Amino acid sequence: MNTLFLRLEGPLQSWGLRARWGERDTALEPSKSGIIGLLGCALGLGRNDDRLRTLSDELRMGVRVDRPGALLRDYHTTGGGSYGPTDYTGGPRYHDQPYVGGVLSPEITKGRIKVKINATTKLPETDVSDRIYLADASFLVALRGTNPTVTALAAALQNPIWPFYLGRKSCPPATPVFAGMGEYLDLETALTSQPIPERVRKEAQRTQQPLYLRLLLEVGPGAGVRRNDNIGNPFRRVFLPRFVVEQRWSPDEQRPLINTFE
Repeated sequence: MNTLFLRLEGPLQSWGLRARWGERDTALEPSKSGIIGLLGCALGLGRNDDRLRTLSDELRMGVRVDRPGALLRDYHTTGGGSYGPTDYTGGPRYHDQPYVGGVLSPEITKGRIKVKINATTKLPETDVSDRIYLADASFLVALRGTNPTVTALAAALQNPIWPFYLGRKSCPPATPVFAGMGEYLDLETALTSQPIPERVRKEAQRTQQPLYLRLLLEVGPGAGVRRNDNIGNPFRRVFLPRFVVEQRWSPDEQRPLINTFE
């Protein structure tokens, strides 16, 4: 067996690519780093484990977008609150003093971490961020590798060491992630050989529109569009480039795939 299939479906998914603290974005489909992280949870690998990079280097990933989902923005706050049973009398406030809420500062004085104080209100600071999600999306992921790797990953997904999630810990899967494995010539053949979910078929029938699905196939360097989601150093959040070709495929038409970049 050289190909592993994952079904990624749930109320919310989020696959960040350029996320920073104030703006946590999501790609429109699963990122490779996110998928390797999911596999790492199943295997029980810590973030500083070199085997994460080995997996990322070995596996080639393809994605079939069965349902693109809808973008959802969550206005998110962290911190805030009050000082608990005591009043603020000026000067720095530290993590080991009574307070409710608050955001910790990177400043450390003699082993004590400062709490951020709002200069205007003199209350614990509130950090605001926007979290972007994909709501009600469904993806089929194909991972191509060696038989021992694919077999080990299939076993881990069915008996995981740690719980896994769809990009963020707040996004649990709604269906079993393991979706089978098989022997295929390439990622394109693997993805187009798998059945289309009945819900996707019914939606196309209801709208009376031809059914076209996006395929995103990992290729060699320089052959497609560059994406920086190949794991370099997971502990330091360093990512390396990979290249992806996007195609549009209809399961109802027996004709060549359409490359959307041409």
